[in-house]
Amino acid sequence: MKLVRILSVLAAVVLALGIFYGVLAESGEVVVLETRDAAGAVHATRLWVVDYEGSAWLRTGEAQAPWLARLRTNPEVAVTRGGERREYRAVPVADAATREQINTLELQKYGWRESVLRVAGMDPAGATPIRLEPAP
Repeated sequence: MKLVRILSVLAAVVLALGIFYGVLAESGEVVVLETRDAAGAVHATRLWVVDYEGSAWLRTGEAQAPWLARLRTNPEVAVTRGGERREYRAVPVADAATREQINTLELQKYGWRESVLRVAGMDPAGATPIRLEPAP
């Protein structure tokens, strides 16, 4: 009986954290990134966005994020921002100075939400910034 109670409390905590993360991730400006897999199926991912040097930038703290793998394979993506859908070429940037700038802009724009992600384990030093270049 005690084990059932402990598992119930643990499940409730995990559910609450999941809900909190969902609310956290959806606050502030969120765009929808559309990527395609090898079979051509479209996948939509909701992400934060910042602007830097005339371009929109996305970022992931997860090197194994499925959407990052898809755009590395096929960099032709679409992004819906402010209700407007546009096509881009997604360019991951490995430059440390650019990564630091995008991390700083994310922290400035998303404030406490970004801070919570960092406390929860998102390491800005391992982030991958992605510049969105307008499709030709």
